[in-house]
Amino acid sequence: MAQTAQLMSVLKQSLKLHGFSYRDVAQQLNLSEASVKRLFSANAFSLVRLDSVCQMMGLEISDLVAEMNQQTKVIGVSKLTEKEEEELAADPVLLLVTVCVLNGWTLVELTEHYHLNPTQCVHYLATLDRLKLITLLPMNHIQLCVTANFTWRKNGPIQQFFQDKLAADFFDTGFDRDHEQLTVINGMLTESDMIIFQRKCRQLVQEFEELNHEARSLPLPERKGMTIVLAARNWQYGLFDDIRKSTLIV
Repeated sequence: MAQTAQLMSVLKQSLKLHGFSYRDVAQQLNLSEASVKRLFSANAFSLVRLDSVCQMMGLEISDLVAEMNQQTKVIGVSKLTEKEEEELAADPVLLLVTVCVLNGWTLVELTEHYHLNPTQCVHYLATLDRLKLITLLPMNHIQLCVTANFTWRKNGPIQQFFQDKLAADFFDTGFDRDHEQLTVINGMLTESDMIIFQRKCRQLVQEFEELNHEARSLPLPERKGMTIVLAARNWQYGLFDDIRKSTLIV
């Protein structure tokens, strides 16, 4: 399943590179655009449909597989150790530089947008080089050394830093401005329903990461910082403890 998702990611990249949209794919496959989006979301292309889309781009399926294998060969860090995350979390400025660099910022952009001089930036970048997140090249160019699925440790120092230091600031808004959204839903699901929903959440995260990766090549003014928080748990609000019967499960 992981290879299928990676192949679909390469297919999306190839379509964008060749100037084709979901609408073009829909016309090629005689499907609606919504159906094509569902196919991509579910990683559910049949070989016949995949071959048809490849023909539209003048490619063979083997070309996609070769590109996928080439991307897989790229060696990089997929996760830091707990001690390494602690080092980042202990210095908020270093953490800021880290997040910016992971999103494709250059040294010049860092100095233009923050009160940091080149010497300070190089100091922080040297730390990231030591942690093998980047390679600091001549002329202070930055080469990322993280895998496409790089992530912070679950319940690790960075995640804890967000919960302790940033969560209140993050939610200090009415979520009524452009590109802001807060949705709170509540319901009762079966075990199998929860598995399905969690899988869809992982697919959404993957799509966000793919869009973020593709946008790294664009100029910084064309990109806006976006933070997504997805959380789900079997939870009972403590406010209702006094009136909740022990047999009540909602």
